[in-house]
Amino acid sequence: MSDSRARILLVEDDFNLGFVIQDLLKLEGYQVSLAKDGKEGLLQFNKGNYDLCLLDVMLPAKDGFALAEDIRKVNEHVPIVFLTAKGMIEDKVKGFNLGADDYITKPFANEEFLLRIKAILKRAGTVSASEKQEDYPRIGNYTFDPANYQLCLKDECRKLTKKEADLLKLLCENRNRVIERDLIANMVWGDDSYFVGRSMDVFITRLRKYLSDDEQVQISNVHGVGFRLEVPENTT
Repeated sequence: MSDSRARILLVEDDFNLGFVIQDLLKLEGYQVSLAKDGKEGLLQFNKGNYDLCLLDVMLPAKDGFALAEDIRKVNEHVPIVFLTAKGMIEDKVKGFNLGADDYITKPFANEEFLLRIKAILKRAGTVSASEKQEDYPRIGNYTFDPANYQLCLKDECRKLTKKEADLLKLLCENRNRVIERDLIANMVWGDDSYFVGRSMDVFITRLRKYLSDDEQVQISNVHGVGFRLEVPENTT
């Protein structure tokens, strides 16, 4: 039996196959979240804390390669495995160039599939999400509790909305790095339309206000690209 606390994100648009794979992994003790397309997968990834991503290549809304590219922009280390009915060398090369850890061609034998998943998690030295005993993230003089939507300065805490917390979490996880506007929009809102862009600007303005009591903390706008949460390195 595998570590029942390891969390897996499965993105598969074939309804029946998705549930078959999900049940197979759950029987082995894994915690599995199932998404039906690339955009939903990106939203799920941002909301969770996953130990492994299983991505079908041929997905609607955003294909598996594009999804993997977005995931790699915000997390360079989480293992990624592609699932595909294709066996073309070009696809495999593209997948590995995007940082994939393995490439499994459908249909596959269940036993081999499970052994490969177990081996990848072992190679990655996975510590499951529930095992991690990290302190709440610090943002300069602030302490941020993303699970409870709280931003605290000393003994004073502000309750954030879920969307505010999701946005701040994404910025915090990528502090001192630029995050593209379209990536933020898709991960937090699930859409990158004009109206979402305007809403994003409003939320950024709110977060700047919430963080204004620490002059060393800034959310800078990189014109035409995205935003960067700037925090002194010795306070992170």
